[in-house]
Amino acid sequence: MDLSSERFLKILDILEEEYRETPSMLDYRSPFELLIAVILSAQTTDEQVNAILPALFGRFPTPRELAAAPQEEVEGLIHSVGFFRRKSQSIIGAARHLLNYHEGMVPDSMESLVKIPGVGRKSAGVVLLHIYGEPAIIVDTHFGRVVRRLGFSRALDPVRIERDVAEVLPRQHWNAASMRLNYHGRRFCFSRKPACDGCPLAGLCPSRGEGSAAGEGQGEPS
Repeated sequence: MDLSSERFLKILDILEEEYRETPSMLDYRSPFELLIAVILSAQTTDEQVNAILPALFGRFPTPRELAAAPQEEVEGLIHSVGFFRRKSQSIIGAARHLLNYHEGMVPDSMESLVKIPGVGRKSAGVVLLHIYGEPAIIVDTHFGRVVRRLGFSRALDPVRIERDVAEVLPRQHWNAASMRLNYHGRRFCFSRKPACDGCPLAGLCPSRGEGSAAGEGQGEPS
């Protein structure tokens, strides 16, 4: 199997034709809103998170207001996204952390971001990519699945997948890979039955033929 950077770049070129625009699938108007949204997106869908954000930010629009929010009220506003007790603690804790350590601003480094309650490397990567334009490999469910099927990693652990991709793909292409492979996982490379028949990567994919049913997988959690 060809695990070269040349093959990976050829894949990205094909996906660029398929996905000209790759904006964040989470709705946000500020770095703070994206940070909170990405914390809430764990183990749920982006659509579910987007549905509750207007009410949440309408009530608590800044770190200072969210940091002082009653947890019970926050739980009520985010109840539909699942794990609402843990997530309410995380987003209130995140707001307090921003106030205590960053003057209410969202930091711009992986090292600082992963110290925020509820923020792991995936969440930090989303912020770095979309807010600061910094190179990041964002290993969510979709990205990891596509990378494994393309043969660039055998790992299930996100940190290991990130390392495997970083070893073969030049840093300047990390952001493009993160977004295009994510979109591809949502549109073609579904978990249960990938839509191999119409997949633009079929000629480069060692896993082609695993399935051919289109229309599944869009609602998978990230």
